[in-house]
Amino acid sequence: MLLPYLHKGLIEAGCDEAGRGCLAGAVYAASVILPADYKNELLNDSKKLTENQRYKLREVIERDALAWAVGVVLPEEIDKINILNASFLAMHRAIDRLVLRPQHLLIDGNRFNPYPDIPHTTVVKGDGKYLSIAAASVLAKTYRDDYMNRLHEEYPMYDWKDNKGYPTKKHRDAIHRYGVTPYHRMSFNLLGDGQLSFDF
Repeated sequence: MLLPYLHKGLIEAGCDEAGRGCLAGAVYAASVILPADYKNELLNDSKKLTENQRYKLREVIERDALAWAVGVVLPEEIDKINILNASFLAMHRAIDRLVLRPQHLLIDGNRFNPYPDIPHTTVVKGDGKYLSIAAASVLAKTYRDDYMNRLHEEYPMYDWKDNKGYPTKKHRDAIHRYGVTPYHRMSFNLLGDGQLSFDF
């Protein structure tokens, strides 16, 4: 059973991101504030849930949360500031959009760029430890999947409906064959062989 909070009595927001290791598409983050006594036995790290479970939980989270929001950083921004900073920026943008101001932030991972005037705690594998981070992981993952499914309609040859922009063999083979799209992260090792430049 995941923990409902770290600091009792504080308005605590859990934050997590999705899409950090992808070759294409934006990075998404979510921030979620749950009721202090919240219980949900199904809620867990989004990677341990099926797609169907994630989408069902998204409806439950959005209904039950005191506040929730999603932040996005686009591929061209990722290339300018690097993926680590982009992940933090996506979380900041999600926090910016919360209708309720948190008093403390629970951040999945071991690093974070501090958010102005709100203390934070980083938690390694926090999406498997705290309900609010798990909820954020579900929202970030499902909203990013929706986005990648839309991009797939535009560029079906890259198989984004299945790989969601991650570096699968099929994705890299398509990059080699068709080149890059406006959604690819040009600062990443797209071909998987150390090459960052293209001769198309």
